[in-house]
Amino acid sequence: MNFTKILERWYRKNKRDLPWRRTNDPYRIWISEIILQQTRIDQGMDYYVRFLKKFPDIHSLAAADEEEVLKIWQGLGYYSRARNLHSAAREIIAQKHGVFPRTYEAIRKLKGIGDYTAAAIASIAFGFPSPVVDGNVLRLFSRFFGIDEPIDKAKGKIAVFEKANQLINPEHPGDFNQAIMEFGALQCKPAPDCKICPLRSGCVAFQQKRVNELPVKSGKQRQRTRYFYYFFILSGRGKNRSIFLKKRTGTDIWKNLFDFPLMETNKPVNYDKLTQSKEWNDLFSGKKMNLLKESNLYLHILSHQIIVAKFYQFEVPVRTTFPYFKVALSDISKYPVPRLVDKYLEDQKK
Repeated sequence: MNFTKILERWYRKNKRDLPWRRTNDPYRIWISEIILQQTRIDQGMDYYVRFLKKFPDIHSLAAADEEEVLKIWQGLGYYSRARNLHSAAREIIAQKHGVFPRTYEAIRKLKGIGDYTAAAIASIAFGFPSPVVDGNVLRLFSRFFGIDEPIDKAKGKIAVFEKANQLINPEHPGDFNQAIMEFGALQCKPAPDCKICPLRSGCVAFQQKRVNELPVKSGKQRQRTRYFYYFFILSGRGKNRSIFLKKRTGTDIWKNLFDFPLMETNKPVNYDKLTQSKEWNDLFSGKKMNLLKESNLYLHILSHQIIVAKFYQFEVPVRTTFPYFKVALSDISKYPVPRLVDKYLEDQKK
């Protein structure tokens, strides 16, 4: 059977009408690919529209402050994607006079762009015949060709790439790449309906009754659990009501986002235990801290870790100082914060 022709025919008939499929603009394709790396289309669509409304081209993105970029990204998670987009846009302005690179190799060198994203942009925007290999493609090719190598290992990914490289249509590489991704997303899903699959007569997994066995994975990475105890510290009254924010730095999660002062532990602890710790003493020694209330537990699940959080709300005298940002409570929405903190702030309005 002609795998490529069948896939492209299926794609023309079944493809979803998505805004980034109505353009060859590499900037817009780039934004869509980065957003959709770790995000479902139904969630990513609104972010795509808002992002382009705020930053319609490379020049506007490069000219923005990082906090503006992180704020528009807020809620999508994996914030390094936004920081890398911003950095790459500035690189294009500074080194390439604002012109998006046109070759796979040059696109691949941009910060935050890997093999998959470079292949997607190069093929769709510029007709470069390099196949994309994402999770949907790995699943489709593993099943159709009966590839037993684990897809979360280099050997399995290389096997899929080599097959795709043999089959890609050099005349319409963008359509081929979008077809194999779309087919994996809509038809060859984790739980597929093989009865309506146009590829089933040539599919090794279907013929050998191994659909549920493929693709092979070597094993899931264990998630670690972290316990965050946040301190929501209020000061002043009325228009002078203020809150203390902390900007996250280093290489940990949520870099350059804002949250509240906190203590982290490796197991659950109660409030009395927190106040008896050296870290508490370092943070609040000599401060008059009036505990107003404490929240229920908040659970925030990431790919490799689980955050269990509790928020303690305090009132402190107006002249109390901390080594944090003191901002008007009414201005807190201007700051990019993790979704976990945003959820807590939303609950305070209820």
